[in-house]
Amino acid sequence: MEHHHITADHLSIDRVREIIERHLPLALSDDARQRIVRCREYLDRKMENTERPIYGITTGFGSLCDISVGRDDLSRLQQNLVMSHACGTGERVPSEIVKLILLLKIQSLSYGHSGVQLATVERLVEFFNRDILPVVYQQGSLGASGDLAPLAHMSLPLLGLGEVEYKGEVRPAADVLAEVGLEPIRLQSKEGLALLNGTQFMSAYGVWSLIRARRLSEWADRIGALALDAFDGRIEPFCDEVHLIRAHRGQLATARAIRGLLEGSELIARAKKHVQDPYSFRCMPQVHGASKDTIDYVESVLTTEINSTTDNPTVFPEEDMVVSAGNFHGQPIALAMDFLAIALAELGNISERRTYKLISGARELPKFLVANPGLNSGFMIPQYTAASIVSQSKGLCMPASVDSIPSSQGQEDHVSMGSNAATKLWRVVCNTERVLAIELFNAAQAIEFRRPARTSPALERLLADYRQQVPFIDNDEVMYPHIEASIQFLHTL
Repeated sequence: MEHHHITADHLSIDRVREIIERHLPLALSDDARQRIVRCREYLDRKMENTERPIYGITTGFGSLCDISVGRDDLSRLQQNLVMSHACGTGERVPSEIVKLILLLKIQSLSYGHSGVQLATVERLVEFFNRDILPVVYQQGSLGASGDLAPLAHMSLPLLGLGEVEYKGEVRPAADVLAEVGLEPIRLQSKEGLALLNGTQFMSAYGVWSLIRARRLSEWADRIGALALDAFDGRIEPFCDEVHLIRAHRGQLATARAIRGLLEGSELIARAKKHVQDPYSFRCMPQVHGASKDTIDYVESVLTTEINSTTDNPTVFPEEDMVVSAGNFHGQPIALAMDFLAIALAELGNISERRTYKLISGARELPKFLVANPGLNSGFMIPQYTAASIVSQSKGLCMPASVDSIPSSQGQEDHVSMGSNAATKLWRVVCNTERVLAIELFNAAQAIEFRRPARTSPALERLLADYRQQVPFIDNDEVMYPHIEASIQFLHTL
């Protein structure tokens, strides 16, 4: 079986997506092993040859940094750190995001600046490959000294503590380790800090959301093009000339995508009675395009983050340095994730407006997209649902990164709240997917009232596939299964 080898080479978002979607197992490269071992050996020598306190290695944590810990208690110090910091609560982190947390933590530890044992990283690799997924909770991290609480929950099963999901069941980690023949890890000096300090919880949510954001951006163009044709819209606002004189990359890319999707459409080519379309149709290049540009920016930030060492202290064997600094602070990605949430909420916002226009009875479409409105409510309430979801997303777009609550007796006096930005972003991604699915449900219904005229070959193929999952609605029926089927359809392409 093909493996993904953990190296110091550039790790792209596309490669992360491939690892997750193809279920590729991980393996440490020889170089990664050497870097991990070299750093650990250096740290052991350093501790033998210095009387100077080293933060978190021979001292307490946070505001307890001035309290020294005896050499015989250093292992216990690290285990205590993991146990005491596992204070997460709220909803469980979805399993696919837990796998991303494991992958990104393994990657970060492999650069040889963290001082962990090789055995600890190998155990994380084994958890990833065997789908032994720690139970992690969404709430508890301030996103500054790393994602302390959630990464503590990730780390508990290494010690035979906490819970894991294994083969579809949540079980005590100790039972699963015994079942698969693994002994708990005994943490050495610095290891608890290396595991808990870091931005992997935030980053995993960010990467998952970014991968979905790219897909939703493409779907927004497809669905928007179908809605434009169903609304008897005009193609002129999508010509290159308009967008070359305001040359935002995403704007031009969207205009070209919409034109390509509608190429060969009988509907778009026919003469129009109206002079212009509402903004939700006419301004798709400007709105969808701005979201595309945001997605590109966020990808650049997250790519830097997942190719970084983000725990503390940072160990530099070649330079004979152990530096207590702040690479665990989540501000760079907190800002980016807040920005991405806004960009994706806007894809949902403009989508709901197109849905509203389709059911409004304009341009010879029947009110609420049924042949006999009055007796039938038709597509009245799916729009309500979309509006409710859009409103919720707007509330979720209040930036988490502008907040900071001091902690650890003021030692940690500015925090990023990046974990809250991450989980809010995840909710906005899910919401935007639902809103786009409702627009597709409406646009597919509306296009049938334009028959026998046809939309483009590309969109007719899309409709044919969609009709395998979601029927045309003649008279009122229970609608929520069709909305769910529409959401699932967005996962198929």
